[in-house]
Amino acid sequence: MVHVTNMELFFDLVYVFAFTQLSELLYQNLSWIGAGEMAVIFVALWWSWSYTAWATGWIDPERIPVVALLALLMLASLVMAASILEAFAGRGEAFAGAYVAMQLLRGGFMVRAFGIRDRMGRNYLQLLGWSALSGVVWLVGGELHDPHTRLLVWAGAAALDLLAPALGFRLPGASATSMSDWSVAGGHLAERCQLLLMIAFGESFLRIGEAWSHRDGTFGADCAFVVGFIWVICLWTVYFLHHAEPGARAIARAGEDAARLARSAYMYAHAAMIAGVLVVAVAIHRAIEQPSVGAGAGFAAICVGGPALLLLGLALSKRWLAHGADNRWPLVGIVAVAAAGTAASFGDQLLELGAVTVVSAALAVRAQLSD
Repeated sequence: MVHVTNMELFFDLVYVFAFTQLSELLYQNLSWIGAGEMAVIFVALWWSWSYTAWATGWIDPERIPVVALLALLMLASLVMAASILEAFAGRGEAFAGAYVAMQLLRGGFMVRAFGIRDRMGRNYLQLLGWSALSGVVWLVGGELHDPHTRLLVWAGAAALDLLAPALGFRLPGASATSMSDWSVAGGHLAERCQLLLMIAFGESFLRIGEAWSHRDGTFGADCAFVVGFIWVICLWTVYFLHHAEPGARAIARAGEDAARLARSAYMYAHAAMIAGVLVVAVAIHRAIEQPSVGAGAGFAAICVGGPALLLLGLALSKRWLAHGADNRWPLVGIVAVAAAGTAASFGDQLLELGAVTVVSAALAVRAQLSD
């Protein structure tokens, strides 16, 4: 298996800041609008990172031209990350411009690297066409002043980005690219996704520690701090001590089917998991800030939604990779988390946090017994 290089790890560090900003976006606006904004921004972040992860599986990340490319992509990623909190206000143009620049620069570099006579070069040329199409929509959205209208336009752009791989990057006069035409080192991509998920868990600890450091040491805040820490450990266990290594082995030996599995089990399923971990971080932050405040529907939604997204991604990844004796328990876990979260929503935020943590602890134990 081709291991992740130092340059790739260096590139990923930008997403530590990006994830912190993204979870803060939801924290500042815990509403359906806020959730929609987070979802749209997350799609852009995920696509900018995932296409780079695929690209570095085919080109040497430690050659000077590729290092230069990744440095430019890091700069654009940093602009995106720094613009997240104002993406629906005064920095929409900067966010959209940096994202579109990333997509076009990377795609153009790959077309140049392979040449249009090569199968991969033609694949990337079609991908570049879709990036240009969605890029126009992203840029138009960035010019709009009304935040709700911008959200709707960017949601359409995100939908185009999500739809493109499913359609095989089909364009007028160009047939769809088959997944078998995208040769991929499955083990390498699995390691990249696992490392980014680890970064998301790390962001949870950053947020928990920062929130607690600003408290006066009240008993409720201290309890929320400890319970939140346990919750993150349980969710980390569900994935990394149960699924990570078997999943990586499964895709590494997938052969010609590796690209299809990489797209489904890693590009899509792991996106849901990472988003779930970021939502969990927001829930713990709110519980530490106001442990005795009534939970209500909004707080219950993020306490349930975070682990539910992680478990949904886990269930899909296990199904697509076809490993494990029982692929249904993550779905049962979603029901259990939803039931506990709904029941506890009539209490305070600390009680809500404790309820979903107990269920998550049970799932962590169940994960170790499932295979």
